[in-house]
Amino acid sequence: MQLGAFSVSLNVKDIEASKAFYEKLGFSVFGGDLNMKYLIMKNGDTLIGLFQGMFEGNILTFNPGWDQNAQTLDQYDDVRDIQKSLKLANIKLEKEADSSTSGPESITLIDPDGNAILIDQHI
Repeated sequence: MQLGAFSVSLNVKDIEASKAFYEKLGFSVFGGDLNMKYLIMKNGDTLIGLFQGMFEGNILTFNPGWDQNAQTLDQYDDVRDIQKSLKLANIKLEKEADSSTSGPESITLIDPDGNAILIDQHI
């Protein structure tokens, strides 16, 4: 199963303070919109998302169809196929993708330790 690009989505209290902190660690803004209270930051191949007031807790995020530079992959596992595999493995999904559609869609699940996982396909 190919899950695509990986990042950690952090629920932050102050987007500007978090941006400044991660810049000191060598991260730079890769995407997002500070005015909309979210940024994607990158250091080498490492991606983190900073999100103020959008969700509770932190989320492990995978993007099927993208590499670590948000470039479209020629071949990838569609989120709906990943969903089928997870359901066959008896993994409970918190949110399922609409299997009657194609293109952008997402699924969410929780690991055994309560960590949220988002599989978010943008293409």
